[in-house]
Amino acid sequence: MAAGESAYQPHAHLHIVDRYLETVASLGVKNDQRGLDFYPEPGAEKVLDRLPASHQSGFVAIAIGAQHTTKMMPSEKIGRIVKLLKMPVVLLGGKEDKVRGKQVEMAAGAFVWNACGLTSLGESAELLKAAKVVLTHDTGLMHIASSFKKPIVSVWGNTVPAFGMYPYLPGHENLSKIMEVKDLKCRPCTKIGFDKCPKGHFQCMRGIEEERIVEAIKSFL
Repeated sequence: MAAGESAYQPHAHLHIVDRYLETVASLGVKNDQRGLDFYPEPGAEKVLDRLPASHQSGFVAIAIGAQHTTKMMPSEKIGRIVKLLKMPVVLLGGKEDKVRGKQVEMAAGAFVWNACGLTSLGESAELLKAAKVVLTHDTGLMHIASSFKKPIVSVWGNTVPAFGMYPYLPGHENLSKIMEVKDLKCRPCTKIGFDKCPKGHFQCMRGIEEERIVEAIKSFL
């Protein structure tokens, strides 16, 4: 299957935010075209002081988690991406991602600062805000990164951008690059996700070449 990067195409698939706004348009509600908002708690920016010296001059943030397994790249795949990047990386995720974060950290070593389970949502947001580029799955941190107008490389497994939940960046669509396996007959298998691939091959994630993901990230640097 061909795997690759698809650029955002205006009007091809209406974003879910715009669908919601269409619903209330008759009430006079208008889109201000400023995108999403997220406000970290006061003091959350102090998390940047915890960054190791190797990361103080810049890093790529990788949100390694998601609500369902079929929306996440395998840990070994993320490890290979970090190795290919050869630059400082911050891993972001909740307590449930600590084991996966450790697996990536062990695979990629010196390039990684593993913040999984060690930061509040607001602190994670501040790290996204400080990142040069964000690599993420179809998950909440992707939308928080969108609120800061960050360059985003989003990786899609069993879900598809056509559902309308891709990064919402009105006026800044060039900051979004979508990585997916196109024309895979079993995809999307669900609009949410599963604990494991129903077909057993997980080609929707395994079929996305690490080199293409790294190329997309580096195009923003």
